[in-house]
Amino acid sequence: MVLLGHPTVDVRPHGPSRRTLLLVLASAGALLLAGCWLVIQRHNERPPWAQDIAYEAGFIQGNRIRQYDPTGREAKNLLAGGCERLRAAGRGGRKATYDAGLWVTGCLDGAAGRPPEKQGMFH
Repeated sequence: MVLLGHPTVDVRPHGPSRRTLLLVLASAGALLLAGCWLVIQRHNERPPWAQDIAYEAGFIQGNRIRQYDPTGREAKNLLAGGCERLRAAGRGGRKATYDAGLWVTGCLDGAAGRPPEKQGMFH
């Protein structure tokens, strides 16, 4: 901008050029895409925190059976080996296949009414 009687003022915005900015954004996008691809290749069908998922799924299964059992007979059955039979029969679902032992442990904790292990963000 030119003002009469004053020196010229540079109004060009400071910072990287558009070309540099686009190259940096394209590079960051390529790195992010490559990182996502590596995570997918490594874990494929099994999620990264499969052990936590298996335990929580078993806990929810055992807890639901205990809560909806008016006589308490089903909860006693679970504690006497019913959780292992549920998993062996395939009634634990896909999450039980992530870690069968932790699924059974979660089921036993839920059936017994114990608080879940490692619950919450800070455990």
